[in-house]
Amino acid sequence: MSEYVTHRDALTGPRLEALREALLASRFVARSPLMGTFQASKGFAFIFTEAGQATLLERFPFLADYLSLVQEPATARGLLPWRERLFGPRGARLRPNAFYLNLLLLEAGKSVGRHVDATLREPSGVPGAVPEHVSVLYLEVPTAAQGGTLHLLRNDQPVGKVRPRPGLLVQFRGDLQHEVQPFTGGSEGALRASLVCEQYAFAPEALARVPPFRIQSKAGFAAYLDEHRDREAATR
Repeated sequence: MSEYVTHRDALTGPRLEALREALLASRFVARSPLMGTFQASKGFAFIFTEAGQATLLERFPFLADYLSLVQEPATARGLLPWRERLFGPRGARLRPNAFYLNLLLLEAGKSVGRHVDATLREPSGVPGAVPEHVSVLYLEVPTAAQGGTLHLLRNDQPVGKVRPRPGLLVQFRGDLQHEVQPFTGGSEGALRASLVCEQYAFAPEALARVPPFRIQSKAGFAAYLDEHRDREAATR
């Protein structure tokens, strides 16, 4: 059983470029809605469930390729115990049914401190809830940048390092500690951009407490109003 798996060039070419451009140009980009170790980052996020995914894609269709990629069981198969990979699970295994999707933007010199993802712990009401796994797709890495490495740890002991590159997909176990090192170099204002999806598997009672669809952004009410107007104009 691996702690993490990587897929080089998981999304490339026009599909990656279209996803990157749509996200970075979004009106919702602002100071990160996450607290703690994310205070130096920018971005915005979505909470959604399996039932709410259709609403997410209706409003943000450019996310379809990304979600199809990270929700494909084969991309996270290496995280399963070897017996399960060979013979399948002994009993019914809950598949991920609730998600936290976060655009993470870091400028040169900025980092994300060591933490374990648990963003849906509070809304689900499940003490100790962590994702089944976490999916990271790198959208942009500044040319000639040094650093920006994703460090993965268990009980403060290193288990892996991932050097970011555009199009690389990382799937890692949801109970791992992780941190992002700062990068140096690149042109002025250059960003390290990644799209991160925490994938949770909740029992029905907990799942019912998670919002089917919600946008999290500190861009202000005007951004929500503009997005609503854009959707109305698109349906005319």
